[in-house]
Amino acid sequence: MDKKLPISDAEKRIQQLQERKKNIQRLASERERKKRANRLIQTGALAEKYFEIEKLSIEERESLFKIFSEYIKANTPSKLKK
Repeated sequence: MDKKLPISDAEKRIQQLQERKKNIQRLASERERKKRANRLIQTGALAEKYFEIEKLSIEERESLFKIFSEYIKANTPSKLKK
């Protein structure tokens, strides 16, 4: 009992599946964006906590981070590098 769908029904089904795929991709993208935003917020909170930079401007914070950037990159333990 092999049913054959009319072309229009098959095309509708293809369109529905394509829309579903787009929605799934959009949701995955939103999830990744939210995870990144959360990670950035947590990193910023840690930076403020350990470097006591709450009162510095963004420009001053960037200058501070630039000063220590190369040192941190060069001295990060291998178990923390990915």
